[in-house]
Amino acid sequence: MAELESTRSWIDEHLPALLEKYDVPAAAWAVLHDGETVDGAAGILHRGTGVTATADSVFQIGSITKLWTASLVMQLVDEGLVGLDEPVRRHLPELHVADAEAADRMTVRMLLNHTAGFEGDIFTDTGTGDDCVEKYVATLGHVPQLFPPGERFSYNNAGYCVLGRLVEVLRGKPYDTCLREHLAAPLGLTHTATSPYEAIMFRAAMGHVEAEAGQGHVPAPMWAMARSNGPAGAMLAMTARDLTTFARMHLDDGRAVDGTQVLAPGTPSRMQSREVDLPPLGLMGDSWGLGFERFDTPDGDVVGHDGNTIGQAAFLRIVPATGTAVVLLTNGGDAVSLYRDVVGRVLAEVAGVHLPPLPHPPASPRPVDVSRYLGTYSAEVFDLVVSQDDGGRVWIEQQPKGALIEMGGKVERTELVHYRDDMLIPLEADRGMFMPHAFVGDDGQGRALYLHLGRAVRRAGA
Repeated sequence: MAELESTRSWIDEHLPALLEKYDVPAAAWAVLHDGETVDGAAGILHRGTGVTATADSVFQIGSITKLWTASLVMQLVDEGLVGLDEPVRRHLPELHVADAEAADRMTVRMLLNHTAGFEGDIFTDTGTGDDCVEKYVATLGHVPQLFPPGERFSYNNAGYCVLGRLVEVLRGKPYDTCLREHLAAPLGLTHTATSPYEAIMFRAAMGHVEAEAGQGHVPAPMWAMARSNGPAGAMLAMTARDLTTFARMHLDDGRAVDGTQVLAPGTPSRMQSREVDLPPLGLMGDSWGLGFERFDTPDGDVVGHDGNTIGQAAFLRIVPATGTAVVLLTNGGDAVSLYRDVVGRVLAEVAGVHLPPLPHPPASPRPVDVSRYLGTYSAEVFDLVVSQDDGGRVWIEQQPKGALIEMGGKVERTELVHYRDDMLIPLEADRGMFMPHAFVGDDGQGRALYLHLGRAVRRAGA
């Protein structure tokens, strides 16, 4: 415990200055090691009201929710109610995407490890009723198949909404009820909210988004995304300590603190094991499991997940070999740099694990033939246009569409330079990150078929 107290002292001393440095309004944190937990918070939950952050404040965890959805699905697998390699349509015959044959072939495993292959950034709002996930799944019939099921990884929010519907059908209850009854209650969680109606009972963080250039971050125009995307991470909120309690269950082979077996013995390790490799982007995991993002470091395996909603960012890292979990929850600003400074230090000191360096553009990028990369790559929520000007400089322009416009998305234009084979990288950071752009596949005419940014974006018209 002395080691954790030293960690607490360092974070309490340095976090306020780091929040100011990175223009992060507030952050909550928790560290679990060897069965003991310390936590804390600093900053302002809402710059409009001035409410301060405390350790019992709830923040949205975004896509870390996918680990909760995966856990609910694996409970069904543990009980023999569904098989990992069963076609999803065996239980959800109403599931349709544009490619009927692909829909027939999709398995539960493919949805869990993001290899189902249909476009995943679908944010259709189907209302706030308990039937919103059912209605959402019914809207997917037009969604294109990007590649054959099982062929490659492409991060898929919509796929996790389908998994949420699978849970609803096999449990006979709404997703939120299943999460409360089958995870939050047996884990003994006290500050976990599946909706704004529950979150408002606690000190709830408000997301903050960038204002006009040079004016810092201001409260977001809305608290959460659509409830219909709940199983993918639209609005689940909790304290950092509650999230470490969930992580502890996965570290303790499925057991809650009181001994309740929430997942069958062996299931957590199955979920954390390698299922599919990713392109070497450097900002996501090296591989993916059944829900878990996996990071291969020289010091050992790290698993976890990140989450982003409207102006909130969350980070969970677990080191199974040392029984360590670190949580950082934020509500705006340069959250990635804060994560590197806080979580990076804690992992090194408590678990002996060092985060790999983030990708950066080379100081002197070498010229490269980009003709294979040029063109438009199109998704439901944006078009990405890669072009080259008369001076030979390469640019990418993101043109938001549909739901992304509704969430405040704007046209963004960034210069790209050579990074490594078939990869370009921005010259300017976005929220503290330089995201490598991988160009993969072949459209039959010698051009890249996909622009891969963690999700595969297919060349328009190909």
